[in-house]
Amino acid sequence: MSLFDADEYLNLPEEPEEVAAQPADEPVPAVAVLLDTLEELPPDAPESIVDAVLEEVALVDVGPPAPAPVVRVSSSVGLWDEVRFQDGAVAALRAAARQPVHAYLLVGQPGNGTMRAALSFGAALLCPNGGCSVCDVCQRARNQVHPDLITVEREGASINVDQAREIIRLAMRSPVEGARKVLILTDFHLVTNAGPTLLKIIEEPPESTIFVILADHLPPELVTIASRCVQIPFVKPTAVQIIGALIESGLDADRAAQVAEASGGQLERALLLASDDHLAGRVSFWDMIPTRLDGSGAAVASLAGEALTLLDSAAVGPLEARQATEVAALEARIEQTGTRGAIGQRKELTERHKRELKRLRDDELRLGLSVLQRRFHSALVNQTLDDRSAIRAIEAIGATNEHLERNPNLNLALPALFLKLPRLTASTA
Repeated sequence: MSLFDADEYLNLPEEPEEVAAQPADEPVPAVAVLLDTLEELPPDAPESIVDAVLEEVALVDVGPPAPAPVVRVSSSVGLWDEVRFQDGAVAALRAAARQPVHAYLLVGQPGNGTMRAALSFGAALLCPNGGCSVCDVCQRARNQVHPDLITVEREGASINVDQAREIIRLAMRSPVEGARKVLILTDFHLVTNAGPTLLKIIEEPPESTIFVILADHLPPELVTIASRCVQIPFVKPTAVQIIGALIESGLDADRAAQVAEASGGQLERALLLASDDHLAGRVSFWDMIPTRLDGSGAAVASLAGEALTLLDSAAVGPLEARQATEVAALEARIEQTGTRGAIGQRKELTERHKRELKRLRDDELRLGLSVLQRRFHSALVNQTLDDRSAIRAIEAIGATNEHLERNPNLNLALPALFLKLPRLTASTA
């Protein structure tokens, strides 16, 4: 059981409640309830449950009596529900939200909660109740439409010096609504030459600015900046965990195993592919590419065109459905709260949706390349292709996969790759 699934052990209300002031030497009722809960836990209760109860005790103010009632904020369990299999990272961020420092570096494979955690952390930092998950501030922050939570995406193949200067400008601006501003910087493993430009502002930002930096891994260019941040690692979920999550979502075991394999170890992608009925057909297409190569440019051009068409349509339906829901929610908020900032909010949401579609396309291409690479690896192991040709094919596919981070032109990259691949006959494939 996760630390954040402990509601059944905590006899506390979901919503904030007023607690009457008590003498300093007597625990307030919430503490008494928690201590009773702790005593009533079975001897074999998971340590995570005990830790959760102790954490709730620590959150309650038992200081001197105040003239006015003390308002106890409810636990922010709901704020982190979408960040699964990352208990250590979530615990660190929840603790950090109470006394934050200037910069945090979240390191882990995309699609496994780094972005969702960054948004939840930003909500907790901006929320007047420390992350209640239900207030307007929390909702806007998590939906990336809060003016004091700014997400900066790279504009090209890497974060360049001009974009670094824009990040500095954003960091120096005063918050719009509250006392803090949160800057989320994505794809920071691609910082390259802009690192020195950003080092000073990340090391010593204005007191009102908190950086939350996301990186897939820590390249040499990021070591100095990383040393100025609190590093929080995100683990890659196991295949068993992903399959379990898919079965919980309603898939049968066989289908869940197929989707988990196609997800590349990304939980979010797995959940998206769960409702994609055309996954098996796309995997079959990439698997059969080596048998359709005949050394001619016409075959290469035809296969590249088919691949690009599949990339544009892969799992788009489920993603667009989710995006349509987000657009409807934004329009409902604008109608309810007024049109102030509506143009900017719509633009930001549109740009984010475009980035999500591009990531979906890149992830789908990585799936296809992994299927291709597995086919040639099998040919190498089974000696159905000479070693040199098989190794060259595997290396060419790997190089194309690595170049995806640099936003290559796929109209050129895919034909160039297919020209390097040897043909496998149906009998050797």
